[in-house]
Amino acid sequence: MDVPLWFALLVVGVLGIKLIRPPWWLIGVLLLGGFLLADSILAPVIDTALK
Repeated sequence: MDVPLWFALLVVGVLGIKLIRPPWWLIGVLLLGGFLLADSILAPVIDTALK
């Protein structure tokens, strides 16, 4: 069974929010931080570290 990455991340995110119940500001900071890191000069380093 092949599951798209976006769907797996969505399921993990929804379960994490329902089970752990982090504050909404923390979710926003993490999303914004990830978005900004993806567009920074560190993106190639992070990409090679994850592969």
